[in-house]
Amino acid sequence: MADSGMEPEIFDQFADQLARYVRERLIPAEKDVIENDRIPDNIVQEMREMGLFGLSIPQEYGGAGLNMQQYARVINILAYAAPAYRSIISINIGMFSSALKNGGTEAQKAEWWPRVAAGDIACFGLTEPGSGSDSAGLQTTAKPDPDGKSGAGGWVLNGTKRYITNAPSAKVALIMARTAKENLPKNAHVSAFIVPMDLPGVSTGSPDKKMGQAGAHISDIMLDDVHVPGDALLGGETGKGFRFAMMSLDNGRISVGAMAAGLARRALDSAVRYANERKAFGEPIANFQLIQQMLAESEMEIYAAECMMEDVTARADRGENVLRKAAAFKVFASEMCGRVVDRVVQVYGGAGYLAEYDAERFYRDARIFRIYEGTTQILLLQIAKHMLREWQEGQG
Repeated sequence: MADSGMEPEIFDQFADQLARYVRERLIPAEKDVIENDRIPDNIVQEMREMGLFGLSIPQEYGGAGLNMQQYARVINILAYAAPAYRSIISINIGMFSSALKNGGTEAQKAEWWPRVAAGDIACFGLTEPGSGSDSAGLQTTAKPDPDGKSGAGGWVLNGTKRYITNAPSAKVALIMARTAKENLPKNAHVSAFIVPMDLPGVSTGSPDKKMGQAGAHISDIMLDDVHVPGDALLGGETGKGFRFAMMSLDNGRISVGAMAAGLARRALDSAVRYANERKAFGEPIANFQLIQQMLAESEMEIYAAECMMEDVTARADRGENVLRKAAAFKVFASEMCGRVVDRVVQVYGGAGYLAEYDAERFYRDARIFRIYEGTTQILLLQIAKHMLREWQEGQG
């Protein structure tokens, strides 16, 4: 089924407004974000008022109702500024909203979509100290509440989640937990629970110190005998949690790909400016052909990623299964961004290694793209698995 999203003319106006906001407000505030390792509260509130926390949430629930193509475009525009700005809204409009859309009951949508659209920050708890993409290793448990503390059909959650984006400031988490002791086919041993972060027994660790992405926070979530009511079970049915999580990962991977393309564009623009300003041997280094080669190769690769973004999101909006193409876009865009920021450091030369210039920060900020939302290696295996399965089915 096609997803028409926001009216094109209205969306174009919004995109133009956002691009101005990024350049006039968010980029000038980057120094503050980096020095204090947090986005100023007044900017977070401005982002709420602009509706950025509800971009993908249906209009009748308080969101903007963007389709996938529009959503990716907004992420791409926002990613021209420091990654923290995208990070703070990413789970609300990405995996949390997508999981609710794919698996939530009408009551769950009515309760949580308006809250996250209004700016209650969400987080997504899948990864654990001993498991990430490997659901068989999941250790967090959800057991029926023997005391009935949480009402009829309630559950008790125990476990630890690791590297959870926005956990330190989140109001709600979508937690993947084991509802069966043994590993079941199609990951039916994993269920998803909507867990308010202020429940007794929920705590977070100190924000982890990271290589880059200042102002974007991750931490552990500890669940110690956390009692949740029966209606916290996403979709009201056990055994569906991992499937909902994986369906929402398509959305997350498109978001990371769009972000990688946006940061690559910012880095390349910076390199073009520096190459024209920096002089060597009496002329701008932009005149040197090997500098031009690095700039041209970067431009070509960013263009390819932008074309992939347009294609995969258009397919998603037509209702196609984009699991393989979303994975391909995420891998290409994240690896591409790594190559671009490396060239940008090289264009800057010795200055590229100094913290006072942007090139060094771009290099550090980009490195995580090849790891989160599925590592390059895991996604390559997933792409190949689907290719080979298709071939085998065709032979049958």
